[in-house]
Amino acid sequence: MTDPQRHGLYMELIDQLLHCPNGQEPELLNANLDLLDAGLVQVMTQVAAYFAHHDNPDSAQFLIHVARELAVQLGLYPATPPKPIS
Repeated sequence: MTDPQRHGLYMELIDQLLHCPNGQEPELLNANLDLLDAGLVQVMTQVAAYFAHHDNPDSAQFLIHVARELAVQLGLYPATPPKPIS
């Protein structure tokens, strides 16, 4: 699969997440395990930034939340902040 194809699949999944009934997000994500990767997290944050700048803060906040949770689950982002160096 080429990058543009994968990007299109990411966008479809993001659209489905934004429109699925509340609480069904985990089912939707589990049905698309092949798309759960760093690329999806990156595209989610890009779409969230777009929404934040185009008067859709609720969708932006939702996508940031989902992207962060995915990043933690994928080991891309620590679940707890690192401790400061003394």
